[in-house]
Amino acid sequence: MNALEKQVDGDHYKGKAIQPVQYIHANNLGFCEGNVVKYVTRWKDKNGIKDLEKAKHYLELLIELESK
Repeated sequence: MNALEKQVDGDHYKGKAIQPVQYIHANNLGFCEGNVVKYVTRWKDKNGIKDLEKAKHYLELLIELESK
């Protein structure tokens, strides 16, 4: 089994056409951007609104860091 076929703690990415990590890596996204992609991708299948709040927090962090 390769690393992309293995998922630790759940199966919330299994039904997706592409894993968030593949998209993040292929597009050279940074930490905050990658976390936004990750949380928005999984929110319906894992933690609901809590994951959207996490995505929002990473967007706020990115805006703050890029505004300086």
